[in-house]
Amino acid sequence: MFFSARLLAAKTNVAILGAAGGIGQPLSLLTKLNPAISNLALYDLVNTPGVAADLSHINTPAKVKGYKGPDELDAALKGADVVIIPAGVPRKPGMSRDDLFNTNAGIVKSLASAAARVCPDAHLLVIANPVNSTVPIVAEVFKKAGVYNPKRLFGVTTLDVVRASTFVAEAQTQATGKAIDPSDVKVTVIGGHSGVTILPILSQTGLSFSQEEVDALTHRIQFGGDEVVKAKDGAGSATLSMAQAGARFTDSLIRALNGEKNVVEPCFVESPVAAEQGIKFFASNVTLGKEGVDTIHPIGKLNAFEETLFEKVIPELKKNIQKGVEFANQA
Repeated sequence: MFFSARLLAAKTNVAILGAAGGIGQPLSLLTKLNPAISNLALYDLVNTPGVAADLSHINTPAKVKGYKGPDELDAALKGADVVIIPAGVPRKPGMSRDDLFNTNAGIVKSLASAAARVCPDAHLLVIANPVNSTVPIVAEVFKKAGVYNPKRLFGVTTLDVVRASTFVAEAQTQATGKAIDPSDVKVTVIGGHSGVTILPILSQTGLSFSQEEVDALTHRIQFGGDEVVKAKDGAGSATLSMAQAGARFTDSLIRALNGEKNVVEPCFVESPVAAEQGIKFFASNVTLGKEGVDTIHPIGKLNAFEETLFEKVIPELKKNIQKGVEFANQA
Protein backbone atom coordinates (compact mmCIF):
# COMPACT_ATOMS: atom_id res chain seq x y z
CA MET A 1 0.00 0.00 0.00
CA PHE A 2 0.96 3.65 -0.33
CA PHE A 3 0.25 4.49 3.31
CA SER A 4 3.04 5.67 5.57
CA ALA A 5 3.61 3.88 8.88
CA ARG A 6 5.25 7.06 10.14
CA LEU A 7 1.82 8.61 10.58
CA LEU A 8 0.46 6.07 13.04
CA ALA A 9 0.15 8.75 15.73
CA ALA A 10 -1.65 11.21 13.48
CA LYS A 11 -5.26 12.07 14.19
CA THR A 12 -7.26 12.94 11.10
CA ASN A 13 -11.03 12.85 10.77
CA VAL A 14 -12.30 12.01 7.30
CA ALA A 15 -15.87 12.14 5.95
CA ILE A 16 -16.84 10.44 2.69
CA LEU A 17 -20.04 11.71 1.08
CA GLY A 18 -21.43 9.07 -1.25
CA ALA A 19 -19.78 6.25 0.66
CA ALA A 20 -22.20 3.50 -0.40
CA GLY A 21 -21.73 4.03 -4.14
CA GLY A 22 -19.54 2.40 -6.74
CA ILE A 23 -16.56 4.62 -5.93
CA GLY A 24 -17.57 5.26 -2.34
CA GLN A 25 -17.37 1.67 -1.07
CA PRO A 26 -13.86 0.79 -2.33
CA LEU A 27 -12.71 4.30 -1.41
CA SER A 28 -14.06 3.78 2.10
CA LEU A 29 -12.22 0.46 2.32
CA LEU A 30 -8.91 1.95 1.19
CA THR A 31 -9.36 4.91 3.51
CA LYS A 32 -10.07 2.61 6.47
CA LEU A 33 -6.69 0.99 5.84
CA ASN A 34 -4.86 4.32 6.25
CA PRO A 35 -3.21 4.33 9.71
CA ALA A 36 -3.21 8.13 9.83
CA ILE A 37 -7.01 8.32 10.06
CA SER A 38 -8.66 8.22 13.48
CA ASN A 39 -12.32 8.64 12.54
CA LEU A 40 -14.09 7.78 9.29
CA ALA A 41 -17.63 9.09 8.77
CA LEU A 42 -19.52 7.47 5.90
CA TYR A 43 -22.54 9.28 4.48
CA ASP A 44 -25.02 8.34 1.77
CA LEU A 45 -28.75 8.16 1.20
CA VAL A 46 -28.84 4.38 1.73
CA ASN A 47 -26.77 1.45 3.02
CA THR A 48 -24.08 3.35 4.92
CA PRO A 49 -24.75 1.74 8.32
CA GLY A 50 -24.10 -1.64 6.71
CA VAL A 51 -20.95 -0.47 4.93
CA ALA A 52 -19.69 1.05 8.18
CA ALA A 53 -20.42 -2.09 10.18
CA ASP A 54 -18.58 -4.20 7.62
CA LEU A 55 -15.51 -1.94 7.57
CA SER A 56 -15.46 -1.60 11.36
CA HIS A 57 -14.31 -5.22 11.64
CA ILE A 58 -11.01 -4.39 9.89
CA ASN A 59 -8.16 -4.17 12.40
CA THR A 60 -6.92 -0.66 11.70
CA PRO A 61 -7.15 2.37 14.04
CA ALA A 62 -9.91 4.32 12.28
CA LYS A 63 -13.29 4.27 14.02
CA VAL A 64 -16.06 4.01 11.43
CA LYS A 65 -19.64 5.25 11.66
CA GLY A 66 -22.34 5.29 9.01
CA TYR A 67 -24.81 8.14 8.49
CA LYS A 68 -27.88 7.78 6.29
CA GLY A 69 -30.13 10.41 4.75
CA PRO A 70 -30.23 14.22 4.76
CA ASP A 71 -31.15 14.40 8.44
CA GLU A 72 -27.79 12.86 9.36
CA LEU A 73 -25.57 14.81 6.95
CA ASP A 74 -24.56 17.48 9.45
CA ALA A 75 -23.60 14.84 12.00
CA ALA A 76 -21.43 13.09 9.40
CA LEU A 77 -19.57 16.31 8.66
CA LYS A 78 -19.07 17.46 12.23
CA GLY A 79 -15.38 17.66 13.11
CA ALA A 80 -14.17 16.59 9.66
CA ASP A 81 -10.65 17.62 8.67
CA VAL A 82 -10.98 16.13 5.18
CA VAL A 83 -14.22 15.72 3.21
CA ILE A 84 -14.20 13.51 0.11
CA ILE A 85 -17.11 13.79 -2.33
CA PRO A 86 -17.52 10.84 -4.70
CA ALA A 87 -21.34 11.22 -4.62
CA GLY A 88 -23.29 11.29 -7.86
CA VAL A 89 -24.50 9.09 -10.70
CA PRO A 90 -21.99 7.14 -12.82
CA ARG A 91 -21.48 7.48 -16.55
CA LYS A 92 -23.14 5.01 -18.90
CA PRO A 93 -22.19 4.09 -22.47
CA GLY A 94 -22.49 7.09 -24.77
CA MET A 95 -22.51 9.57 -21.90
CA SER A 96 -19.95 12.33 -21.59
CA ARG A 97 -19.09 13.84 -18.23
CA ASP A 98 -21.15 16.85 -19.25
CA ASP A 99 -24.18 14.60 -19.55
CA LEU A 100 -23.88 14.00 -15.82
CA PHE A 101 -24.03 17.68 -15.02
CA ASN A 102 -27.70 18.28 -14.32
CA THR A 103 -27.91 15.51 -11.71
CA ASN A 104 -24.48 15.69 -10.12
CA ALA A 105 -24.30 19.48 -9.99
CA GLY A 106 -27.32 19.61 -7.70
CA ILE A 107 -25.95 16.86 -5.46
CA VAL A 108 -22.59 18.58 -5.11
CA LYS A 109 -24.15 21.97 -4.45
CA SER A 110 -26.27 20.52 -1.64
CA LEU A 111 -23.34 18.69 -0.03
CA ALA A 112 -21.08 21.73 -0.34
CA SER A 113 -23.69 23.91 1.36
CA ALA A 114 -23.73 21.54 4.33
CA ALA A 115 -19.92 21.43 4.50
CA ALA A 116 -19.69 25.22 4.37
CA ARG A 117 -22.06 25.39 7.32
CA VAL A 118 -20.73 22.52 9.46
CA CYS A 119 -17.00 22.21 8.70
CA PRO A 120 -15.94 25.33 6.81
CA ASP A 121 -12.24 24.79 7.52
CA ALA A 122 -12.13 21.23 6.17
CA HIS A 123 -10.19 20.28 3.05
CA LEU A 124 -12.64 19.30 0.30
CA LEU A 125 -11.68 16.65 -2.25
CA VAL A 126 -14.12 16.60 -5.16
CA ILE A 127 -14.37 13.40 -7.18
CA ALA A 128 -17.97 13.82 -8.41
CA ASN A 129 -17.98 14.43 -12.16
CA PRO A 130 -17.80 16.61 -14.13
CA VAL A 131 -14.92 17.85 -11.94
CA ASN A 132 -14.25 20.79 -14.28
CA SER A 133 -17.67 22.13 -13.23
CA THR A 134 -18.26 20.67 -9.76
CA VAL A 135 -15.14 22.24 -8.25
CA PRO A 136 -16.25 25.76 -9.28
CA ILE A 137 -19.68 24.95 -7.82
CA VAL A 138 -18.13 24.18 -4.44
CA ALA A 139 -16.01 27.34 -4.63
CA GLU A 140 -19.07 29.51 -5.31
CA VAL A 141 -21.05 27.91 -2.48
CA PHE A 142 -18.22 28.56 -0.04
CA LYS A 143 -17.82 32.13 -1.30
CA LYS A 144 -21.52 32.81 -0.66
CA ALA A 145 -21.09 31.46 2.86
CA GLY A 146 -18.04 33.69 3.38
CA VAL A 147 -15.74 30.75 4.17
CA TYR A 148 -13.93 30.06 0.88
CA ASN A 149 -10.25 29.15 1.13
CA PRO A 150 -8.80 28.22 -2.30
CA LYS A 151 -5.96 26.34 -0.61
CA ARG A 152 -8.45 23.80 0.76
CA LEU A 153 -10.44 22.89 -2.35
CA PHE A 154 -9.21 20.16 -4.72
CA GLY A 155 -10.55 18.44 -7.78
CA VAL A 156 -9.05 14.95 -7.69
CA THR A 157 -7.43 14.34 -11.09
CA THR A 158 -4.99 11.69 -9.85
CA LEU A 159 -6.63 9.01 -11.99
CA ASP A 160 -5.45 10.77 -15.15
CA VAL A 161 -1.84 10.44 -13.97
CA VAL A 162 -2.36 6.86 -12.79
CA ARG A 163 -3.75 5.94 -16.22
CA ALA A 164 -0.99 7.82 -18.02
CA SER A 165 1.70 5.94 -16.09
CA THR A 166 0.03 2.62 -16.84
CA PHE A 167 -0.55 3.24 -20.54
CA VAL A 168 2.92 4.67 -21.17
CA ALA A 169 4.58 1.77 -19.37
CA GLU A 170 2.58 -0.69 -21.47
CA ALA A 171 3.53 1.09 -24.70
CA GLN A 172 7.22 1.31 -23.77
CA THR A 173 7.32 -2.34 -22.73
CA GLN A 174 5.83 -3.35 -26.06
CA ALA A 175 8.14 -1.06 -28.03
CA THR A 176 11.38 -2.01 -26.27
CA GLY A 177 10.69 -5.58 -25.18
CA LYS A 178 11.84 -4.61 -21.69
CA ALA A 179 9.34 -4.79 -18.82
CA ILE A 180 8.73 -1.39 -17.26
CA ASP A 181 7.10 -0.91 -13.87
CA PRO A 182 4.23 1.60 -14.31
CA SER A 183 4.94 3.07 -10.88
CA ASP A 184 8.35 4.16 -12.16
CA VAL A 185 6.85 6.14 -15.06
CA LYS A 186 6.08 9.78 -14.22
CA VAL A 187 3.78 11.63 -16.59
CA THR A 188 2.70 15.21 -15.94
CA VAL A 189 -0.96 15.71 -16.87
CA ILE A 190 -2.42 19.21 -16.94
CA GLY A 191 -5.65 21.02 -17.84
CA GLY A 192 -8.90 19.51 -16.61
CA HIS A 193 -10.49 16.14 -15.97
CA SER A 194 -12.48 15.25 -19.08
CA GLY A 195 -11.76 14.48 -22.71
CA VAL A 196 -9.71 17.07 -24.56
CA THR A 197 -9.14 19.09 -21.38
CA ILE A 198 -6.81 16.29 -20.21
CA LEU A 199 -3.35 17.11 -21.57
CA PRO A 200 -0.55 14.58 -20.92
CA ILE A 201 2.88 16.13 -21.44
CA LEU A 202 4.69 13.13 -22.87
CA SER A 203 7.62 15.26 -23.99
CA GLN A 204 8.62 15.75 -20.35
CA THR A 205 8.85 12.03 -19.49
CA GLY A 206 12.38 11.62 -20.85
CA LEU A 207 11.12 8.71 -22.99
CA SER A 208 11.14 8.39 -26.76
CA PHE A 209 7.92 8.04 -28.76
CA SER A 210 7.01 8.06 -32.41
CA GLN A 211 4.33 10.55 -33.40
CA GLU A 212 2.00 7.62 -33.96
CA GLU A 213 2.61 6.48 -30.37
CA VAL A 214 2.09 10.02 -29.06
CA ASP A 215 -1.23 10.30 -30.90
CA ALA A 216 -2.46 6.94 -29.60
CA LEU A 217 -1.30 7.49 -26.02
CA THR A 218 -2.71 11.00 -25.84
CA HIS A 219 -6.13 9.84 -27.03
CA ARG A 220 -6.14 6.85 -24.69
CA ILE A 221 -5.20 8.96 -21.66
CA GLN A 222 -7.84 11.54 -22.53
CA PHE A 223 -10.60 8.98 -23.08
CA GLY A 224 -9.43 6.09 -20.90
CA GLY A 225 -12.60 6.30 -18.86
CA ASP A 226 -14.60 5.38 -21.94
CA GLU A 227 -12.82 2.01 -22.07
CA VAL A 228 -14.18 1.14 -18.65
CA VAL A 229 -17.68 2.44 -19.35
CA LYS A 230 -17.83 0.34 -22.53
CA ALA A 231 -16.35 -2.76 -20.87
CA LYS A 232 -18.86 -2.59 -18.02
CA ASP A 233 -21.62 -2.57 -20.62
CA GLY A 234 -23.97 -0.20 -18.87
CA ALA A 235 -23.14 -1.33 -15.35
CA GLY A 236 -21.09 1.73 -14.41
CA SER A 237 -17.91 3.66 -14.96
CA ALA A 238 -14.41 3.62 -13.47
CA THR A 239 -14.95 2.93 -9.77
CA LEU A 240 -12.08 0.78 -8.50
CA SER A 241 -9.31 2.72 -10.24
CA MET A 242 -10.92 6.01 -9.19
CA ALA A 243 -11.14 4.79 -5.61
CA GLN A 244 -7.43 3.93 -5.63
CA ALA A 245 -6.57 7.32 -7.09
CA GLY A 246 -8.79 9.08 -4.54
CA ALA A 247 -7.23 7.16 -1.66
CA ARG A 248 -3.76 7.99 -2.95
CA PHE A 249 -4.54 11.70 -3.09
CA THR A 250 -6.15 11.59 0.36
CA ASP A 251 -3.07 9.93 1.82
CA SER A 252 -0.76 12.46 0.15
CA LEU A 253 -2.79 15.35 1.53
CA ILE A 254 -2.85 13.91 5.06
CA ARG A 255 0.91 13.36 4.97
CA ALA A 256 1.40 16.99 3.93
CA LEU A 257 -1.04 18.29 6.55
CA ASN A 258 1.01 16.43 9.13
CA GLY A 259 4.24 18.12 8.09
CA GLU A 260 5.79 15.85 5.47
CA LYS A 261 7.73 17.89 2.91
CA ASN A 262 7.84 17.67 -0.88
CA VAL A 263 4.49 15.91 -1.31
CA VAL A 264 3.45 16.56 -4.92
CA GLU A 265 0.18 15.48 -6.52
CA PRO A 266 -1.72 16.64 -9.59
CA CYS A 267 -5.04 18.31 -8.83
CA PHE A 268 -7.58 20.76 -10.21
CA VAL A 269 -7.39 23.91 -8.09
CA GLU A 270 -7.76 27.67 -8.27
CA SER A 271 -4.57 28.42 -10.14
CA PRO A 272 -2.62 31.21 -11.85
CA VAL A 273 -1.21 28.80 -14.46
CA ALA A 274 -3.71 29.67 -17.21
CA ALA A 275 -4.84 33.03 -15.86
CA GLU A 276 -3.70 34.82 -19.03
CA GLN A 277 -6.18 32.69 -20.96
CA GLY A 278 -9.00 33.61 -18.57
CA ILE A 279 -8.97 30.24 -16.79
CA LYS A 280 -9.40 30.38 -13.02
CA PHE A 281 -9.17 26.65 -12.24
CA PHE A 282 -6.52 24.39 -13.73
CA ALA A 283 -4.97 20.99 -13.07
CA SER A 284 -1.20 20.74 -12.69
CA ASN A 285 1.32 19.38 -10.24
CA VAL A 286 0.85 20.91 -6.79
CA THR A 287 3.08 20.69 -3.73
CA LEU A 288 0.81 20.07 -0.76
CA GLY A 289 1.50 21.56 2.66
CA LYS A 290 0.08 22.12 6.12
CA GLU A 291 -2.58 24.48 4.76
CA GLY A 292 -3.43 22.39 1.71
CA VAL A 293 -2.16 23.94 -1.52
CA ASP A 294 1.40 25.12 -0.97
CA THR A 295 3.01 25.58 -4.40
CA ILE A 296 1.35 25.38 -7.81
CA HIS A 297 3.94 24.30 -10.34
CA PRO A 298 4.21 25.81 -13.82
CA ILE A 299 3.54 23.47 -16.71
CA GLY A 300 7.03 23.76 -18.16
CA LYS A 301 7.99 23.65 -21.82
CA LEU A 302 5.54 22.15 -24.30
CA ASN A 303 6.45 20.91 -27.74
CA ALA A 304 4.56 22.03 -30.86
CA PHE A 305 2.08 19.13 -30.67
CA GLU A 306 1.31 19.84 -27.01
CA GLU A 307 0.92 23.55 -27.72
CA THR A 308 -1.80 22.63 -30.21
CA LEU A 309 -3.50 20.46 -27.59
CA PHE A 310 -3.25 23.28 -25.03
CA GLU A 311 -5.11 25.59 -27.41
CA LYS A 312 -7.94 23.04 -27.46
CA VAL A 313 -8.00 22.77 -23.66
CA ILE A 314 -8.70 26.46 -23.05
CA PRO A 315 -12.15 27.02 -24.65
CA GLU A 316 -13.55 23.73 -23.38
CA LEU A 317 -12.26 24.24 -19.85
CA LYS A 318 -13.49 27.83 -19.79
CA LYS A 319 -16.96 26.65 -20.81
CA ASN A 320 -16.99 23.90 -18.15
CA ILE A 321 -15.93 26.28 -15.38
CA GLN A 322 -18.47 28.91 -16.36
CA LYS A 323 -21.21 26.30 -16.42
CA GLY A 324 -20.43 25.43 -12.80
CA VAL A 325 -20.28 29.04 -11.70
CA GLU A 326 -23.62 29.85 -13.32
CA PHE A 327 -25.29 26.80 -11.78
CA ALA A 328 -24.02 27.65 -8.30
CA ASN A 329 -25.36 31.20 -8.55
CA GLN A 330 -28.84 30.25 -9.66
CA ALA A 331 -31.49 31.28 -7.15
